[in-house]
Amino acid sequence: MVVGVWQSSPFGAFADVMVQTADDQRLLLAPTTEVAEFVSDTYAFDDVRVGAVTAELAADRLTVTAADLDVTVELGGPARFDRLLRLVPGPLASAPWWLRVINPVAGLLAPGVHTAGTAGGGRREYYGVRRSRRIAALSGRFGEVPLGRLADLDPPVRFGFSSAPTDPQLVAVTTTIDMP
Repeated sequence: MVVGVWQSSPFGAFADVMVQTADDQRLLLAPTTEVAEFVSDTYAFDDVRVGAVTAELAADRLTVTAADLDVTVELGGPARFDRLLRLVPGPLASAPWWLRVINPVAGLLAPGVHTAGTAGGGRREYYGVRRSRRIAALSGRFGEVPLGRLADLDPPVRFGFSSAPTDPQLVAVTTTIDMP
């Protein structure tokens, strides 16, 4: 599961959720048709559902609610690369040229993770991560199914050109999308 809590975007502030189920179905939960169309043109999904998606981020937890989803995530301390990420100045951390340069290194440090790549619709996309915190615990349900215990991400998610780190974490990321 990948939760996006977008404080600013061309669509304003919003939250969305990308879910890859145990049977390998990729689902997008989006708050508006406009967001759903943009996100599904950028990433690959088997199903897209439009409806209310709320996310409340506090110092120690993230709570996400949608029609088929209720989840509370307890946040822990810094993830393994947080101190390294904080050494990079903010403007540099999100600069596309920098993200292209460090992409091979990111993939070596966190297999399956990329900072630059080609997204759907001929778009180029860049992920500039500035902070990362461990996820210490979670509780909730997807549909009628309890989420179960916290576990490493395996297999990798297949929404776009990059997966997420294998160890569950919350990251502060600037996403840049170059349109064709």
